[in-house]
Amino acid sequence: MAKEYAANTMSRFNLGGRIIVITGGAGLLGVQHAEAVIEGGGTAVLLDIKKEAIDAAMVRLRDKYGKDCSVVGYVTDITGEESIRCVSERIVRDCGSVYGLINNAANNPKVEGNAANMGAFQFENFPMSMWLGDIAVGLTGAFLCAKVFGSGMAERGNGVILNISSDLGIIAPDQRIYRKDGLADNEQTVKPVTYSVIKHGLIGLTKYLATYYAEKGVRCNALCPAGVYNGQNEEFLKKLTNLIPMGRMAHVDEYKSTILYMISEASSYMTGSVVVVDGGRTVW
Repeated sequence: MAKEYAANTMSRFNLGGRIIVITGGAGLLGVQHAEAVIEGGGTAVLLDIKKEAIDAAMVRLRDKYGKDCSVVGYVTDITGEESIRCVSERIVRDCGSVYGLINNAANNPKVEGNAANMGAFQFENFPMSMWLGDIAVGLTGAFLCAKVFGSGMAERGNGVILNISSDLGIIAPDQRIYRKDGLADNEQTVKPVTYSVIKHGLIGLTKYLATYYAEKGVRCNALCPAGVYNGQNEEFLKKLTNLIPMGRMAHVDEYKSTILYMISEASSYMTGSVVVVDGGRTVW
């Protein structure tokens, strides 16, 4: 009997060929989300604005899972509603109805470690054009994708939306970890205001959609991951890991199981939730 229950429990993680759209799908974590979908038995649909990045991601995934693995990619500008509607129609025509959406796309300037000085990102000097551009990708894009793909899910009576927020959607950036010795205050690199604002905003969008779609069979949750190891220098790593109870950043594949849980029937009674996976950083 125990084995029977175990088999039933594990089967709830199986996506059963369901179509999952991933925005920013060719990025570092976007590819990891795609791996979670593929390993869960679903079809990963990568949306990204750069064809070269999509092609490279597809090659990487097919090298790992075989040339016949369930992954497709489309060049899409998620800041335009018409662009999203067009790609939605293509996906339905090519693959079938979309069951899940992972809103992962974001502009995330690399200010850590060896990154060049980016004084223009300081709040006093932050350009309006950058504010509008970042919001368009990270927040408006999520809204538009949820509007287009979520409406289809609601019409069919089932589906799931997962918004990728951040530990910086829970707390403010600690600008001390980006400081460089020998630079004046007005020359210091900072984490830009838009990143934290967008990640906080995604949590608000999550709660809105969770209640709005609750009676239509569509769930919506948010995942707040922390930073991952990606070539940062030792000075930055030491400053950051001192803020994390587990004493380290995440490895790039450590979110995959959580992603699969949150987009599968394993989390069937979860909606409007914010899941934080950050090594304990936001606890301190």
